[in-house]
Amino acid sequence: MNLAYSTTLFYGSPVVTRSNIFFNPTRNFQPFNSSYNSSSSFSSISAILTKEQQNESNQNKVKEAHEDFAFDFKSYMVDKANSVNQALNEAVPVKEPVQIHESMRYSLLAGGKRVRPVLCLAACELVGGDISTAMPSACAVEMIHTMSLMHDDLPCMDNDEFRRGKPTNHMVYGEQVAILGGDALLAYAFEHIATCTKGVSSGRVLRAIGELAKCIGSEGLVAGQVVDVCSEGVDVGLDRLEFIHLHKTAALLEGSVVLGAIMGGGSDIEIERLRKFARSIGLLFQVVDDILDVTKSSEELGKTAGKDLMSDKTTYPKLLGIEKSREFAEKLNKEAQEQLLEFDPRKAAPLIALANYIANRQN
Repeated sequence: MNLAYSTTLFYGSPVVTRSNIFFNPTRNFQPFNSSYNSSSSFSSISAILTKEQQNESNQNKVKEAHEDFAFDFKSYMVDKANSVNQALNEAVPVKEPVQIHESMRYSLLAGGKRVRPVLCLAACELVGGDISTAMPSACAVEMIHTMSLMHDDLPCMDNDEFRRGKPTNHMVYGEQVAILGGDALLAYAFEHIATCTKGVSSGRVLRAIGELAKCIGSEGLVAGQVVDVCSEGVDVGLDRLEFIHLHKTAALLEGSVVLGAIMGGGSDIEIERLRKFARSIGLLFQVVDDILDVTKSSEELGKTAGKDLMSDKTTYPKLLGIEKSREFAEKLNKEAQEQLLEFDPRKAAPLIALANYIANRQN
């Protein structure tokens, strides 16, 4: 299997930094599909700061393609989340050593919207696949997301004591077990895909594993995390903030969608359209998260509100203001939905609804 199939994740603006961060801000990554135009794959944030012409034609096409039939998004989410929760419960049973498996299960089964695994399943169905082929991947991305939360909450990182309405993992099991529990979930995510995926060619399974590794490694989630950590106390601009969140937040959302498309048998063209869709909603997720952090209470969010403000952390509302941040979120949602125009509207309905949900969520 040629791992050139593992296409590069990000094509954002170069990062201009004034801090001593050891990465190359001008490195250019090339996608697998040479016809894929990276310069058009993601609009610059600065575009919202000036008046630009709206692409009314594409917006109207999106609206017309998806307004002529009803889609029960709430029932869809409940059904898929229940399936994911059952699969996660079966995937990580309590066994020896009991403490580490209880720690893994405590955070993994603590609730949450299951947006990432549902995106994975929806992408699989969109390209004509059966969700059973993508369920191990859906579980894997949720395991990795949970790991990132467990580690993010640690005293050496965000030092949070509250997650999903419950004490954070290290508050219950201690820092050492929380770190190791996250490590165990990370490792098991790859094992779960490799050993539990059925009905998919070994080439596609390998491609999916390569994608997932890249989206969370030193060019994905970890890249965003380290630039974020090294940016504390530094005057961060929009380009650098975009870099952080395209990697720290959008990476795993993108990986979730791409894995679903791979497992569902999607073509390279379909996968790249879905990649661009996911990249837009990934950044959308973070923009909305930043807005909610300064407009909602801790009780409404299920986690500590105003923490970014208290730590003087750079966010979209801080740089753009609330209204411009909301305009940017709306623009990202429109760009995401335009990527779905070439798909069957009925099969695309869950992803359209998920994009709207991310844009309009209240916690």
